[in-house]
Amino acid sequence: MKKRYIALFLAIAIIISCFAGCRSNKNDTQVTTAVASTAKETDNSTFKLSYTQSDSLDPFKAETQNNQVLASLVFESLFDLDENYEAVINIATGYAFTDKTTLRVDINPTFKFSDGSELDTEDVVYSINAAKKSPAYGSGLTCISSAYADGNSVIIKLNYANPYAVNLLTFPIASIHDDEDGFPVGSGRYVYKNSNEKTVLKANTQNGFNPYLTTITLVNIAAADSIDNAVNIGNISYAFRDMSSDTSKRLSCAKKPVAMNNLVFVGINSMGDITANAQIRRAISLAIDRTVLAESAYSGYASIAASPFHPDFKSIGDIKLFAEKADTTTAKQAVIQSGYSNDNLAISILTDSNENKAACANLLKTQLEAAGFSVKIESVSAEEYIRRVENIEFDLYIGEIKLSDDMSLYPFFDSDGGARFGIDDEEMSCDDIYMQYLSGEVELGKFILAFNDEMPYIPLLYKKGMICYSKALNGDMQGYYGNFFSNIDSWNFIS
Repeated sequence: MKKRYIALFLAIAIIISCFAGCRSNKNDTQVTTAVASTAKETDNSTFKLSYTQSDSLDPFKAETQNNQVLASLVFESLFDLDENYEAVINIATGYAFTDKTTLRVDINPTFKFSDGSELDTEDVVYSINAAKKSPAYGSGLTCISSAYADGNSVIIKLNYANPYAVNLLTFPIASIHDDEDGFPVGSGRYVYKNSNEKTVLKANTQNGFNPYLTTITLVNIAAADSIDNAVNIGNISYAFRDMSSDTSKRLSCAKKPVAMNNLVFVGINSMGDITANAQIRRAISLAIDRTVLAESAYSGYASIAASPFHPDFKSIGDIKLFAEKADTTTAKQAVIQSGYSNDNLAISILTDSNENKAACANLLKTQLEAAGFSVKIESVSAEEYIRRVENIEFDLYIGEIKLSDDMSLYPFFDSDGGARFGIDDEEMSCDDIYMQYLSGEVELGKFILAFNDEMPYIPLLYKKGMICYSKALNGDMQGYYGNFFSNIDSWNFIS
């Protein structure tokens, strides 16, 4: 929203200067020249983005990353997250917890959609319910139970106490009604339009948005490899890549890393043989060189996990539970304390065919062997990998999970969590202590100590994504995850 206000203030300044010029005829020429010099050189054809024509443009129905990325241009959210995972008001004007599981969000009653219709609380409730069911946002909104309108506020009920629940309210807010051409309606910087039987994005200038790029051409490119090639040769101008494979080596365009909340971790069978021992689990963590994993297995597109939480999540403070470098000596001491000898330190690492995870497994093998372990890597198909993880047929496995923006660890500690496999919740206490922390019964430090003692899983790093763009595109690219086009108003192709 801040970018809108800046543009609005500039527009007001220009109008004031025009009125000032009307006071004297001799200044007319000077005023005209001044106004002309501030006008932007607009561009309605050069900037191009990929989309998937066969997929929906409705943000709650879109299944492809292509169309989900476009949503950040067309729709605004109740809150934005800054690069420290702090909630910043957008459509919302404020919020408050009325109790531990009830969140009240206040809405600006004068806010309008791009078609001029009023954005009211019923649209917000509709968007919350639609987002909970959507492919793009649903998995991250399990904390939200229900929502209802209450005057100019929306009351959101939570399934459990969560002091960071406001961080979840970053999904698009859309109108209940589509526009006359059947396009979904938002309040963002651009709107979907038909132009010569093609879908384009047109700048929405009603809130003071004044970009160089007044029209964005959408190019139907669905395959990931084709998108990489298209941005390399200039058929599209910009793309976000989530680094599901190591695309950085294939891209020759301009690139910038983007922080994501995708945790890469070592899953541990704490109900198995050797890995049931907490000192062995601690020894494994100590033997890991996270710097090497980030720089080698992920080509530098990763942040080291110093704790169970993302290092940019400033709300919890600066916690350093895990060292960046391997501590092989202390790892060997932990093995001695476990009661195991070097003769029975055989262990296996399960991975699938993903090139980053496979590289990570090979590096872990070398690091664990330096601490005295005998390591075997089991590389299987994606289907077999899922089957074995879900049936806890592993000692260790290399996992990756996208955590929600509230930094919830529920995937590891809830009985239905997607990363719970291998964690012995009957013998461990850190899951219960985590819930006590969320409800305010204990301090965060108690959970961190329990996590360190029990080591239910081993955080390695947080994977980064990438924005890649044409070298001919000017502007300081400030896009970040969830707001890939944050300062698009300043982007241009002016030579």
